[in-house]
Amino acid sequence: MKPNFTEMTVSELRAYVLEHREDDEAIRALFHHPSLQWVTMPPMFTEDGQPIEENIRQAEKTLRQHFEQENK
Repeated sequence: MKPNFTEMTVSELRAYVLEHREDDEAIRALFHHPSLQWVTMPPMFTEDGQPIEENIRQAEKTLRQHFEQENK
């Protein structure tokens, strides 16, 4: 009997998927987990290749927060 993927945390789902790599339903559930949200980042560079410092700082801040939450 399969576990209820909608009740599993992301960490639990990741562990399950690593052990059951052929389970497409579990993989789909992991990719569509409600706690995983797509974040659109602004461009890091202008069209001529110049860095956009403010956007780079914002992206670093967002990534840092994400990793801190993941490691709690």
